[in-house]
Amino acid sequence: MSDVRLDLDDDVVALTAALVDVPSESHQEGPLADAVEAALTGHPWLDVERDGHTVIARTQLGRGERVVFGGHLDTVPEAGNLPSRLADGILYGLGSCDMKGGVAVMLRLAATVSEPVRDVTYFFYEAEEVEAEHNGLRRLADSRPELLEGDLAVLMEPTGADIEGGCQGTLRVDIRVPGRRAHSARAWMGVNAIHDAAPVLDRLRGYVPRQPDVDGLTYREGLQAVGIRGGVAGNVVPDECVVTVNHRFAPDRGPDEAIAHVREVFDGFEVTVVDVVGGARPGLNLAAAQAFVTAVGGTPRAKYGWTDVARFAALGLPAVNYGPGDPMLAHTPQEHVPVDQLRQCEDRLRTWLTTR
Repeated sequence: MSDVRLDLDDDVVALTAALVDVPSESHQEGPLADAVEAALTGHPWLDVERDGHTVIARTQLGRGERVVFGGHLDTVPEAGNLPSRLADGILYGLGSCDMKGGVAVMLRLAATVSEPVRDVTYFFYEAEEVEAEHNGLRRLADSRPELLEGDLAVLMEPTGADIEGGCQGTLRVDIRVPGRRAHSARAWMGVNAIHDAAPVLDRLRGYVPRQPDVDGLTYREGLQAVGIRGGVAGNVVPDECVVTVNHRFAPDRGPDEAIAHVREVFDGFEVTVVDVVGGARPGLNLAAAQAFVTAVGGTPRAKYGWTDVARFAALGLPAVNYGPGDPMLAHTPQEHVPVDQLRQCEDRLRTWLTTR
């Protein structure tokens, strides 16, 4: 155990600063996980356990609903933005918005809401900022999915204290266009694969993406070329061109459906799936989510991009993103979080957990 101590009686701003000041770059979350575990242990309404550098705290009050809160403990490497600094209502520092502000909100709720109207699982996990194989949420979703059972998940990703429902799925494919190699001085002897890739680009230019409604939110899909490679040498007609395409798909489609759609778009070409991960439905038509929206206020919007809410969706758990901070500031030297958003998130989530 480390000698780091967290005081959960501190207000959420001071607690966020304390979290920021504990370095926790990915794979080095141990001291912070120790501090989180120690701070939560001893609250009689919480069952606390540890798995690696991931800490799980749960109420077991027999309520009719359960919500799962998720927040990652790790950060990217520092960029001269430690220790934390408070100025003019803004808290600066590494991880302040991504996502130690959200973690501070979770810790405050876990330590002070002893009789929530819905049971709660607080999930403080490791290694979100690195390869998925190290992700603590993924590991336990695979090995102990019962820990993530519930009716709604709230991932404390920075959203500017607005609700972003679910997330898109993402798919990458390589479209291979064959040719025949020849000396460029005798180009008629070959077939230029780069030239023959034009129909692939034409299909991309002419593509009209869907904008489906999913649980009351409108998602905009996309199909974009994100890379192209081909060519052997400056005097050789290329015999292969590969166009890499990224498809962002709405959560009303699963990975298999998205793959089938992309293959249909590029019918006649060789399509190789590079990677794919499904999205997450927001579930805003469910009672728990509707109560959440009422408590938080504002107008929910669709999440454009992929987040760990998809891991909840894979277990059949609808999920939203909601937390303090601007995601555009994540991983930047200027990372910061407004003090009023920290307090707003804590107050509104407290209302949701304590009001029927």
